[in-house]
Amino acid sequence: MPIITDLVGPAGRLEALLDEPSSETPVRAAVVFAHPHPQYGGTMHTKTVYQGAKALTRVGCTVLRFNFRGVGASEGQFDRGEGEMDDFRAALDYMSARYPGVSLWAAGFSFGAWVALETGAADDRVSVLIGIAPPVVTSVSGMNYTFPNTLASSKPKFLIQGEADEVCPLEGMWRFYGQLPEPKELVVIDAADHLFEGKTAEVGEALEDLLGDFTA
Repeated sequence: MPIITDLVGPAGRLEALLDEPSSETPVRAAVVFAHPHPQYGGTMHTKTVYQGAKALTRVGCTVLRFNFRGVGASEGQFDRGEGEMDDFRAALDYMSARYPGVSLWAAGFSFGAWVALETGAADDRVSVLIGIAPPVVTSVSGMNYTFPNTLASSKPKFLIQGEADEVCPLEGMWRFYGQLPEPKELVVIDAADHLFEGKTAEVGEALEDLLGDFTA
């Protein structure tokens, strides 16, 4: 069962769950996993976030999922990304302190991928970046997403995209991917839309394939 944590961010308490691998498995990495846009129903319980966290746990990672400020029982209110990046930094601080000496990874889905990639790329403690359907093309939520830190980062970058993503079309992802420095890998899930409806288990399988044998 996930552990309920005492995570606190700049705006107050952040509701969070910690999934750890079995006691027989050495912890490979401590991962902070961010959820989709708070104003469009995104939470730490979103299916793709849940499946992604469980997959990373299966390959030996300990994974922190949390609700951004103003979501669920988390205190504060939506801050159009700036405050959410502060929340993510607080989660990185928590995992770094709880697992000293363990590799720290940043992961996220959709809006959460933008937060994770940009925050993780700029944090020297973070060694791996994981983005699922990052909003590299559209500003459907009324926000303009930019990725200067990610595009300048030489950290390993693992990306997953739906072939039929209606929010962030695949051709835009390919353009973005082409601009990213190595090392990088991209998995495209056949016929998957932006939310990976009916295919969230495939997201988990893709993460296991990408990171199961990864060594920094």
